[in-house]
Amino acid sequence: MEQHISDDEPPAVPREENNKRRRRKMKAFTSATSVPVDHLVMEFVLPTTNKTTKNPDTVQLEVLGNWTVEQVKAQLWLRAVATNLCPEFYQKFSPDHTILLYQKKGSWCEIYDKHQVFQTLDCIRYWKALKKEIGKIHLVLRPQSSEESVQYQKFLNHLIGYDVTDVSNVHDDELEFTRRKLLTPRKIELADRDPKLYSMDPWITTKTLPDYLLSKITNGYILLVIHIGTSSQTIKVSIDDTPVQVLQSFFTKIANKRALLGIPEEVNESDFVLRVCGREEYIYGNYAIKDFHWIRQSLKSGEEIHLVLEPPPNPEQDGVQKEDWSQVDDCTGVAGTHEQLTIDEKDHEKVFTISLWDCNRKFRVKILGIDIPVLPRNSELIVFVEASVFHGQQQLAYERTSPKPFTEEVLWNTWLEFNIKIKDLPKGARLNLQVSCSKAQTQTSRDSAVHDSKTKSRLLYYVNLLVIDHRSLLRQGEFILHMWKMPEKSAEDSSVNADKLTSATNPDKTSSMAIAVLLDKYCYPVALPKSRDSRDSSDMEGERGKREMPNHLRKQFEQIVATDPLHPLSSEDKELLWHFRQDCMRHPSAYPKFLGSVKWGKQEDVMATHQLLERSTTWDRSPLDVGLAMQLLDCHFSDANVRTMAVRKLETLGDDDVLRYLLQLVQAVKFEPYHDSALARFLLKRALRSKRIGHFLFWFLRSEIAQSMHYQQRYAVILEAFLRGCGEVMLQDFSKQVEITEALQKITREIKAMSAEKYDVSPQVVLQLRQKLDSLQSSGLPESFKVPFDPGLRAGALVIEQCKVMASKKKPLWLQFKRADPTTLSSDTIGIIFKDGDDLRQDMLILQILLIMESIWETESLDLSLLPYGCISTGNKIGMIEIVKDATTIANIQQSTVGNTGAFKDEILNQWLRDKCVSEEKYQQAVDRFVFSCGGYCVATYVLGIGDRHNDNIMITESGNLFHIDFGHILGNYKSFLGISKERVPFVLTPDFLYVMGTTGKKSSPNFLKFQDVCVRAYLALRHHTNLLIILFSMMLMTGMPQLTSKEDIEYIREALTVGCSEDEAQKHFLDQIEICRDKGWTVQFNWFLHLVLGIKQGVEKRSA
Repeated sequence: MEQHISDDEPPAVPREENNKRRRRKMKAFTSATSVPVDHLVMEFVLPTTNKTTKNPDTVQLEVLGNWTVEQVKAQLWLRAVATNLCPEFYQKFSPDHTILLYQKKGSWCEIYDKHQVFQTLDCIRYWKALKKEIGKIHLVLRPQSSEESVQYQKFLNHLIGYDVTDVSNVHDDELEFTRRKLLTPRKIELADRDPKLYSMDPWITTKTLPDYLLSKITNGYILLVIHIGTSSQTIKVSIDDTPVQVLQSFFTKIANKRALLGIPEEVNESDFVLRVCGREEYIYGNYAIKDFHWIRQSLKSGEEIHLVLEPPPNPEQDGVQKEDWSQVDDCTGVAGTHEQLTIDEKDHEKVFTISLWDCNRKFRVKILGIDIPVLPRNSELIVFVEASVFHGQQQLAYERTSPKPFTEEVLWNTWLEFNIKIKDLPKGARLNLQVSCSKAQTQTSRDSAVHDSKTKSRLLYYVNLLVIDHRSLLRQGEFILHMWKMPEKSAEDSSVNADKLTSATNPDKTSSMAIAVLLDKYCYPVALPKSRDSRDSSDMEGERGKREMPNHLRKQFEQIVATDPLHPLSSEDKELLWHFRQDCMRHPSAYPKFLGSVKWGKQEDVMATHQLLERSTTWDRSPLDVGLAMQLLDCHFSDANVRTMAVRKLETLGDDDVLRYLLQLVQAVKFEPYHDSALARFLLKRALRSKRIGHFLFWFLRSEIAQSMHYQQRYAVILEAFLRGCGEVMLQDFSKQVEITEALQKITREIKAMSAEKYDVSPQVVLQLRQKLDSLQSSGLPESFKVPFDPGLRAGALVIEQCKVMASKKKPLWLQFKRADPTTLSSDTIGIIFKDGDDLRQDMLILQILLIMESIWETESLDLSLLPYGCISTGNKIGMIEIVKDATTIANIQQSTVGNTGAFKDEILNQWLRDKCVSEEKYQQAVDRFVFSCGGYCVATYVLGIGDRHNDNIMITESGNLFHIDFGHILGNYKSFLGISKERVPFVLTPDFLYVMGTTGKKSSPNFLKFQDVCVRAYLALRHHTNLLIILFSMMLMTGMPQLTSKEDIEYIREALTVGCSEDEAQKHFLDQIEICRDKGWTVQFNWFLHLVLGIKQGVEKRSA
């Protein structure tokens, strides 16, 4: 491709005289300085046709490698006009009306980014690799959307809950850019997708079968009941058999009953698949049946396994709409190397893009002023603007303006110069602007630190601007940014909160505070190079880093690495880690600490770090540690190479683990500086591969889009990319679920309006509800829909006489639906609580961590019978909660037996359990389950800081399974969250719970000893995963509980997990907690008694049946 044209070569295209002169001058220039600019000869196919030959017009053009795409188009246009090709076309249109396309491996790619330097395009690399002399590029008119695709886009926007085509609230084209770029991973995933596996989506677990399940299996065989039509056949199979082997055994067994069962002679096992009766869950694929989730669930609950034999679903139903767009060039948005961009030793006339690394001056911003439509009430204030440059949580520079009186419009017109050079700005760095106010002072001195400490300033508004945009270009010129208002409550608490990291601006332009700033302008785009070509820097690095670490330092190094993720590093620690960075690279567990020590505001250090990461294979070879990978995805790391490396590790997760961490991974997208990221692509890929992951990704994203203005656009783009590839069946399912949610939300609001502010519910209100539901059902509600919190279940018609309004301030609806699947064997209805007015994202985060704890215990073969019931937020403060069958609250049991003094009667709970069990054996099993579940919840709620609960928020099933509910309530009222004050207990273990375990007072019993043992084993098991739990907990507080992000709150979990203690100390610590509960159990009972007597239902849900 590199054509250095010498004078004796034939000219490729006829060119004008002056062009020749410039070429020769350039030739002389380049030979003298040895930095040639590539010359590329291209053949362009034009949109016009030759009148005589009827072929498309073509033009050969010599392109300078450092021209931008926009310049190439302009040159091409001039050439076409000059050669008088079809003048009417070129008069009617401009270059902006056209796009450039080329073919690669049979598909069309678009050269999309007009700012891109031509020689950095993927097509140029591709043609070089093919040794093609002349590349062929097509200039075509920009395609217009068809009516059909406009309608399809509207349909998608409705499902997303946001119009992704609306660009009224963006200051660049990152939104559109990302939509186009995500087409590529989607196409690749769809091309690789196995249609049969995708349509049946088997739910497999990758964990080994725990001992407590193995003990329930005799000699490795289990019984399956296989249904066909109205008949059924029981067969005995090995737990290591695959579904195909199970089908073979079945067909062998029924060989002479075929006619009876109505199976024609000409079909065999390959024409059928097995599905779980009553659920859309297939037992299919090349896996042992012991690894199917449903099989394990059934073994755990001791229920029979019923499967139905049926023909497989048609994979063509998962068809995907044809794409309107061409794929964008793979290198879109990537700048060239420093050598391609630098102005050093180049003819300055021929330079069209500048390398950021050539910019030696300091970065600065001019604060023009702020403007607000309505002043806050207290006007006796002075305001100032604080400007910082951040990378992750690392502040690289800080400046502030002088204070001025707070009026509707405040002008400064001053430059703030930062102590960081432009060349040192890393990608992902954000300019954070904050408007703060303080009480007016008589005499203000602009720069004295005294002024800072005396006046308590309050942060009012904030906004971020990425200093380097998604295309790797430095921002230039003027920006008017609409700022976000700080929430009232936590104003005095300088919390690190996910919302404050957003680079989006406030969409509410009419009433929000606006700030106008000016960044330096240059004659050309300034691009951050992707790398340097030169190798000299790296060799130096090699020599310096090879020093052997002395022994006394090695001990210190090992101690630093062994600390937990929240342990702060001193500057000495950071120096040590950076000094011996080669050693760090050999220990994956040191990566978060080492990367936290990098000075991201020093270009040499950043480059050295990137080279180390690129060369080290240790990370990719090390065993997967989810906690470690998650640490690199939290808010402290903004570097794309680091985050990509973490995601690369997660690629090896099985689907069941992706589901386990999906909610946290969706939250971690908030910490990405740009919309398009390795993490976003990972989520997209895995969701397009498994319908179950796709289902939950849909709801997790949709609920964020509805509730988080700060990240709405980013999540909407990812969700659109998924919906365009998930297939028709899923789109129709989502459409029905959204329709149901919207209809129910409307009814809930009407009911609320009827009986606002009252806690009790009159019979009239219930009657009204039933009438509304009845008319809704007859007016064409979908016949069935997938249950959002459990996509294996399909709900049918409402059982209206069982629906009611619950007695609580928010008036949740208690709804019962029939099961829609005709193969279901259960007569039970599907119970759903529909709630409007509570943000269920907090509940979801806690329940998700409970599921993760359960999987940790499973690996240690502990079954603690947690009941993480289904709960999903489906929109802005609305959502659905699963009604657990045969369960009631402890408060209910106490109240129904002897009224309010029930709280003091220790034997009530035990008596209730006895009454529910038909035999002594069943009762003993129930007590056993009670001991284990009580232990599980004691440990889990203690570690998460939600131990002090109310008898209204603790339930028990008729088979003895204790479980906690309604976590959002405590988190909402976070005075009772985290830590233990004098009047509180670490967790709930009251005399009536102990009575079930057969103990009173300080006595012990076999069951109580078992309880202590279970607790200790569970607690120690969690401690083996301290780093994972700490990172999940701190991410949860960052993203889901903005009011809980101060350092002390996040530190809570370190104390709870006794970080830094030995196993023995930890064991003693937990046993002490149990004793505290035994001592204080009566105070809890007394609180419960007050709760019952005074009926203090303030904000506490009565979840009674």
